[in-house]
Amino acid sequence: MNELKTAIIDIGSNTIRLVLYQYNNEEGLHELGNIKTVARLRTYILPSGEMSQEGIQVLVETLLTFKAMLEDFEVTDVKAAATAAIRQATNRDQIISEMKEQTGIQIELLSEEEEAYFGYVAVAYSSGTKSAVTIDIGGGSTEITLFENKEIQQSHSFPFGTVSLKQRFVKGDIINSSEKKELIAFIKEQFQTLSWIQNVGLPIIAIGGSARNIAQIHQQKHDYPIASVHGYEMTKENLDDLSLFLGQLSFQELKQLDGLSSDRADIILPALEVFRVLMDVVGSKSFQLTKKGLREGLIIKRILQTDGNAFDKYNVFEGNARRLARQYGRTEKEVDYLMHLADQLYRECCHLGYLQYNAEDLQLLSKAAKVFNIGEYIELSSASQHTFYLIANQSIDGLNHPERVKLALLASYKNKDYFERFAAPFNSWMSREDYRKIRDFGALLKFVYALNVSKRNVVHAIEMHPEEDYVQLNIYVKNNAAAEKYQANRHKKHLERALKIPMTINFIEEGWNTDDNGSNE
Repeated sequence: MNELKTAIIDIGSNTIRLVLYQYNNEEGLHELGNIKTVARLRTYILPSGEMSQEGIQVLVETLLTFKAMLEDFEVTDVKAAATAAIRQATNRDQIISEMKEQTGIQIELLSEEEEAYFGYVAVAYSSGTKSAVTIDIGGGSTEITLFENKEIQQSHSFPFGTVSLKQRFVKGDIINSSEKKELIAFIKEQFQTLSWIQNVGLPIIAIGGSARNIAQIHQQKHDYPIASVHGYEMTKENLDDLSLFLGQLSFQELKQLDGLSSDRADIILPALEVFRVLMDVVGSKSFQLTKKGLREGLIIKRILQTDGNAFDKYNVFEGNARRLARQYGRTEKEVDYLMHLADQLYRECCHLGYLQYNAEDLQLLSKAAKVFNIGEYIELSSASQHTFYLIANQSIDGLNHPERVKLALLASYKNKDYFERFAAPFNSWMSREDYRKIRDFGALLKFVYALNVSKRNVVHAIEMHPEEDYVQLNIYVKNNAAAEKYQANRHKKHLERALKIPMTINFIEEGWNTDDNGSNE
């Protein structure tokens, strides 16, 4: 599939959402628009099990509004998927028929198994975590899956969600202490019916708006220094503290709370208790967030059916890094070339004992080489600042937030002063050894980048020869490399500082005598 412009209408129990996507082989999958209506369809289910005519009319009006928007965006490829609210309605066939008749939109009703599966697909193809328990809590159902080494092992859908839990356990706007005890006991009893999640000790990956809101509240409360919740990680203690904090707030205070959508003020505490109980049952120490979910799962699966190589769940970051590099003017050839030079220089340094070889370090260097200095696409003179901001503040599939910051520090390295300035808000995120290593690797990448400043891929090989009190660095080039000579000699001081040894640089053009090029030019 070379090009796709499409839309998903996600008809949930709490919200109905229209999301527009564009996909092409070069740039991957991008969200073009995201429109949400808080319909609370679950509240229109009558005691008899039917959805009321009032609820059906809310759905009709919402779909007609979305249809007009689709015309504005000139999108004709549309998939409407419905989950628990319509699935649980006894008159679901009538609802689907009326929507087709009154709006022209054909709704596909997802089964419990399908809803759980597509949530897993979204997580597997957007997270670097190899094994986890996922939870997708909507308004009327909660899906749990277990995957190991990126392969789904088990799934289950519970017929309760944030809206239905509030209806069942909460009499007022917000939950009180006795209601909270009843809710926790119920959730614990439900989760204990799944033998395959008991004490497995895996990370929890949470899908959906309630989970994202919890992360946003936590970030706001702690003046979090970077943007986005995708890849954000919390502990059980963080969730416990948040439960105490939110439990002290009035309904009006919740509605005004930074990070919390006002339409979720009445359901955020039930959702939080569900997450806390699940962490206890699983024995998990890590609560991870994703911005991907059912909608992305549907799109990804569709694209993969046409192009099996479009996404790789086993190497999530790699494909996304290449797309990110292309987005900022870096060709595939240049990316591979910079990785090759970084690998050569790193191995030479390790061979001579200036660095200690570590496969994880080389992998980190390789990742950073893909996106080094991408900020020059915006402005050459401030490329370092733009590079750091671009990487640190956007969701990058396959990376958690500490990994993203490390990558941003490496890829934006300009000099020691800039590095310290960018790293200052994150000193507690890494050990002193990690801090020093990233700074030194940044210097190595900056030097490697200097060896291709003209973008002609002229350097053929790098060799290091230790002398008595310095290192001679031989750079073999295929033809004239005046720009690379100038830039490499300007930046060698950073490499000297990182390796703690003086250097001379020889540029040797293949087929020429070494002396003809001179030393240390």
